[in-house]
Amino acid sequence: MFRKLLSSIEVGGARVDTRLSHDTLAPGKTVSGEAIVECADGTQEFERIYLYVSTQYKHEDSLHDYTLVEHSVGGKISVEAGEKRTIPFSFPLPYETPLSLGPHDVYVRTGLDVPQAIDPSDVDPIRVAPHPLQQAVLDAAGNLGFHMRQVENEYEPRKGAPLPFVQQFGFKPEGRYGDKVEEIEFVFKLSGDEALDILVELDRRAGSLGDMREPALETNERLSSLRVTRSDAERGAIEVMLADVIDAHTR
Repeated sequence: MFRKLLSSIEVGGARVDTRLSHDTLAPGKTVSGEAIVECADGTQEFERIYLYVSTQYKHEDSLHDYTLVEHSVGGKISVEAGEKRTIPFSFPLPYETPLSLGPHDVYVRTGLDVPQAIDPSDVDPIRVAPHPLQQAVLDAAGNLGFHMRQVENEYEPRKGAPLPFVQQFGFKPEGRYGDKVEEIEFVFKLSGDEALDILVELDRRAGSLGDMREPALETNERLSSLRVTRSDAERGAIEVMLADVIDAHTR
């Protein structure tokens, strides 16, 4: 069943409705649906119908668009008056796709290449849910007393490669880490469905623990990397693994 009308575009006497099979997708899952092309009068030719999956990221004080994937739906199409064509499509959502947990939407742009015409397009947001491994880490952070404070797509080409940005998840602590940690940030990088690499940046609460003779900038900010696998998630080990990383920097 096609649940979501993604977009509707009209050019001349032709109309294109694009529909998705599912309302919510996770990174690595298949985007599937159909493009329905109808022509009310005359004959309309399209060089192609295309879908862009895009998002935005912050760089200094401005927002920048970034296309994660482009997919062509069929080839050149000619539709006559009164004709209706249904063209199925499917393609994988990139593992790098940011989650719909912050201010930056992930959206699909549907467009047409039409000879001798301005390329019309329509933009519609889609919901990107966490991959099971990402969700397992978010759940573990919550169980350890961290609540999500902020999610941002930030320009970081070194950390984000092959993307020019990373999605940063910022958390504030409560409970056992409330007097030890000022903030913790995660950056996720999925390696397929089997493994997730996490860059963990931890800011210790000033003056809480550690050698007070160290300069504050050296003492308070700590970077670590952690890899979790599907096996780790299945045996419930991620919370302990994450706690070990935090404890190592707060003793």
